[in-house]
Amino acid sequence: MAKEDQTIAGLAAAGGVGVETVRYYQRRGLLAVPLAPVRGGREQVRRYGPEALRQLRFIRTAQAAGFTLAQIRELKALDASEDRPRARALAREQIAVLDRKIAELSAARAALDRLAQACGSGSSGPCPILDAFEHGGECGHKVQR
Repeated sequence: MAKEDQTIAGLAAAGGVGVETVRYYQRRGLLAVPLAPVRGGREQVRRYGPEALRQLRFIRTAQAAGFTLAQIRELKALDASEDRPRARALAREQIAVLDRKIAELSAARAALDRLAQACGSGSSGPCPILDAFEHGGECGHKVQR
């Protein structure tokens, strides 16, 4: 559980990121920069409340789902406007992107599995794995990277 008011270092630690990541999100307009209180004519340390941590966790979770920072900015704006159809459309678009990546990774895994089996079955000549990588693919096909 996060403290009520914490420094940028505390916010970063609670969100599982570095301080520079928090600052980067602030520069990109994804996280607000709190006003620094002024006491005795001197600016004091900025403090972040629970909402900042909630926003930071939202950004990190959306990134883990594959959303870009631009898409995350749009999702945050949609949350404020309660535009569920657009949010749903963004999610469906991201699902399609993830499905393509999964297909690419599955094909790469299958190709590597075939190469590993071929490497284990032969005892002479170049290793099929090294040979395929050196020549850009397996049996004339490009290996997915």
